[in-house]
Amino acid sequence: MTPRLEGKVALVTGSGRGIGRAIALKLASEGARIVVNDLDEAPAAEAVQAIRDAGGEAVACVGNVSATDFAERFVGTAVDHFQGLDIVVNNAGYTWDNVIQKMSDEQWYAMLDCHLTAPFRILRAAQPVIRALGKAELADGRRVVRKVVNISSVAGLFGNAGQANYAAAKAGIVGLTQTLAKEWGRLNVTVNAVAYGFIKTRLTVSAKDGDTAHIDGRDIKVGVNPELMAAMERSIPLGRGGTPEEAAGAVYLLCIPESDYVSGQTLMCSGGLTGI
Repeated sequence: MTPRLEGKVALVTGSGRGIGRAIALKLASEGARIVVNDLDEAPAAEAVQAIRDAGGEAVACVGNVSATDFAERFVGTAVDHFQGLDIVVNNAGYTWDNVIQKMSDEQWYAMLDCHLTAPFRILRAAQPVIRALGKAELADGRRVVRKVVNISSVAGLFGNAGQANYAAAKAGIVGLTQTLAKEWGRLNVTVNAVAYGFIKTRLTVSAKDGDTAHIDGRDIKVGVNPELMAAMERSIPLGRGGTPEEAAGAVYLLCIPESDYVSGQTLMCSGGLTGI
């Protein structure tokens, strides 16, 4: 059987670790050629090697998605190495929580920059490439459907205490998704979002005192209080948090040809959780 994404070129931000890595591996397993991104060189290189070891093709574009020059460099990597661009997955992200009266401007803008401005810039940089490729294909009598999948969250749909910054950014990505679905339909591009619930990654595992992740030049406390995590899992109808591989499956559904007439939608991947 021919792989579902044979020959496609996919950009996946934040794909050196966690959900992004699982997405990159899943798309690669179905034939896509991947541009892997991570803040740090080591995890990006490891993900690239894992894809190559499995028989796939991948290159790395290391860097901070919030950097003003990142989008052009990321898109350029796909064009330079693979001469194409078919799938864009805006996945990179993290949380930096606080109640609103204690939230600094730095915390607020860090979440908007990473979760909303960075995807905007990447898609803006991708548009001329996608337009030119589509025009050439139509002149050749071919119609190719391309895919954008933006990652949102149930926090963006329903809000979440302590996450005004993150929830606002993730709500914004839904608006960006719906707008680009209208703008890019004429380019034969579907634009959808996946809203995750509780997915178990290094950023959501049980917290220990002092556990931090070095993100964007800052040491951010990571993890979830074990009691809170247990309560969260009890509230999920399926009774557990999701795995990165299950999270990747939701993105995959919106990248395959069977979803070519699905656009402007937000798919919840939350184990049945419909609120917070």
